[in-house]
Amino acid sequence: MAGNYIYWNVNPEIVNLFGISIRYYGLLFVGGLILSIYILSKIFKLEDIPPGNLEKLSIYGMIGIITGARLGHCLFYEPSYYLAHPLEMLLPIQQQPGGGFKFTGYQGLASHGGAIGMIIALFIYRRKTKQSMLKTIDLVAIVGPLAGCFIRLGNLMNSEIIGLPTTKPWAFVFARVDNLPRHPAQLYEALAYFFIFMTLLLLYRARRRGL
Repeated sequence: MAGNYIYWNVNPEIVNLFGISIRYYGLLFVGGLILSIYILSKIFKLEDIPPGNLEKLSIYGMIGIITGARLGHCLFYEPSYYLAHPLEMLLPIQQQPGGGFKFTGYQGLASHGGAIGMIIALFIYRRKTKQSMLKTIDLVAIVGPLAGCFIRLGNLMNSEIIGLPTTKPWAFVFARVDNLPRHPAQLYEALAYFFIFMTLLLLYRARRRGL
């Protein structure tokens, strides 16, 4: 606590192993996707959709989301740098001033770029499996907010996407940004996404019982 507020000064990096940075954001990003796929597998089973289709959707989706998220960050936020260093867009490396490259891991993912990548993945899935696009979107939409919840928790661990200054007692002081008490906007969004996920899941289960 900082005064009456919550003092937030979490190191985004969990551990660095032989120059490889393991960060909360990356683990939460991937963990959210894996949990979403697991829940989607249960839904696909209820819908009598072949397991092979889930495998295809998972592969296309993971590639689309991660590639889209990476390109989204590079091209939306730092286009001049990454267009001059194109290898760093898709490879977890950084060019060193003295020459050569250093392994850095993927530092920079944009969730809206991931959403674009997922849309492209859905079109590829539709073409490969001939499954209804609308039905697939309906099912994916159930778990989508859960993945969003994990991503916003990752933003919280990174002390990014912070809210406006406030004097509310639950305000966070993001020490890595400034010393102002602010709304924890990432936490608000994470809770909202989790609520949407639970609502959609309960509505889906109620619909299944009503069939």
